[in-house]
Amino acid sequence: MPARSPTERADDAGRFGPQAYVDWRATSLGAITEALERRLILRLADDVRGDSVLDVGCGDGALAIALSRAGAAQIVGCDVDPRMVARAVESAHDQAAIGCAVARAEHLPFADASFDLVTIITVLAFVAEPEFAVREIARVLRPGGRLVLGDLGKWSLWAASRRVRGWFGAPMWNAARFRSAGELRALVEAEGLRVEHVSGAVYYPRCRTIARLIAPVDPRLGELTTAGAAFVALRAGKA
Repeated sequence: MPARSPTERADDAGRFGPQAYVDWRATSLGAITEALERRLILRLADDVRGDSVLDVGCGDGALAIALSRAGAAQIVGCDVDPRMVARAVESAHDQAAIGCAVARAEHLPFADASFDLVTIITVLAFVAEPEFAVREIARVLRPGGRLVLGDLGKWSLWAASRRVRGWFGAPMWNAARFRSAGELRALVEAEGLRVEHVSGAVYYPRCRTIARLIAPVDPRLGELTTAGAAFVALRAGKA
């Protein structure tokens, strides 16, 4: 049986929670996939030294910790799930620069122009009104600040299998909306942000053997096309 990501595990009642991330990363497929996505996110984030960062949908805090280790001066992680926030607080207990809060992407409890960088990773596909979330992100970004957005790609084998699960009654996948790079770009630009770079990652099916074969060339594929990418990411700036 193929390894399942945290979002796959959310289909099973009561099984989705912070431990799902730990279990996913412990699998070969999860470790490869996580490494490729994280590499792309950090590359798009660029130099974060001294930055004030907001991670929307922070999950268990893994990205916030990576950004802190990369030199970000202050990081706030927020998530709609209190269990995730509790795990993020626990994981970041020795990272004094990291704070956490329970909050929705559509209603961020932060002042205007508060952050140099905002990250939002695999969140928008599950937000009913994503334009409100992007609008809030644009509001809390400082002039000259940047957004790194990563989401579930529309044209991939992973998305196809998730659509089938939705058709057969998995409520989360039935409600999810997968977007192409062009749709993500349009969503961001509609809120006044300028897209600077778009890339993809995870060009293999949910199979660890194929993942091991494709992983070395996956970053190069991501610069050629986002078609077939299970993960699509972009960087945008605020004028």
